[in-house]
Amino acid sequence: MNKHAILQARGISKHFYTPVKFKVLDQISFDAYKGEFLTLVGKSGCGKSTLLYCLSTMDTAYEGELFIADQQITGQKPNDLAALRNERIGFIFQFHYLLPEFTCIKNIMIPALKLGRFSKAEIEEKAYQKLTLLGLGDQALKPASKLSGGQQQRVAIARAMINNPDIIMCDEPTGNLDSRNAGIVFDMFKQIAHDFGQTVIVVTHDNDFASASDRTIELEDGRIIQVRSN
Repeated sequence: MNKHAILQARGISKHFYTPVKFKVLDQISFDAYKGEFLTLVGKSGCGKSTLLYCLSTMDTAYEGELFIADQQITGQKPNDLAALRNERIGFIFQFHYLLPEFTCIKNIMIPALKLGRFSKAEIEEKAYQKLTLLGLGDQALKPASKLSGGQQQRVAIARAMINNPDIIMCDEPTGNLDSRNAGIVFDMFKQIAHDFGQTVIVVTHDNDFASASDRTIELEDGRIIQVRSN
């Protein structure tokens, strides 16, 4: 694996203040590497999803420093962070958040149209390529609402990939899927990391899923208690 750190977290700490002051993240430091499939695990309430939202730049109320692609992210303005997210980070959640009345291909095109780097025709072609890669090329013109849950999650993965981001961040992406579809999604993440060199960071409760990734970071009470290569 290329050991170039695409993401660096340095001393990330965070408090919640309601109902009382509570430290949810405590001095989290680690690197995520280009082309790595990394999982974050731990019991409910350990801080793993909170950490992911800090790493994603959607939550900026933390202490410490965050670097993405050798650029310091901490302290940047909201508009700059929004632009960085659209260009460098893809997101996949437990729920797919597709627009149900839009076709699959239109859902996938949205982040690329927002980025505005390519013509609409070029973006449509790229979206179709991503769909085909994920085995759904024949569903391109079907409304998202007409797909199965597993298919909808694959469309969400294609949407996350459309701008060729450095990092794809996922919060319980297989939480609503059966074991077969979870396996399909896992294989896709492995391909995204190992064949396309994009970094995949996944929060998961699924220990089998985590143990088959490249590396696992385990959290407990807001701290890293173990880092293991799989």
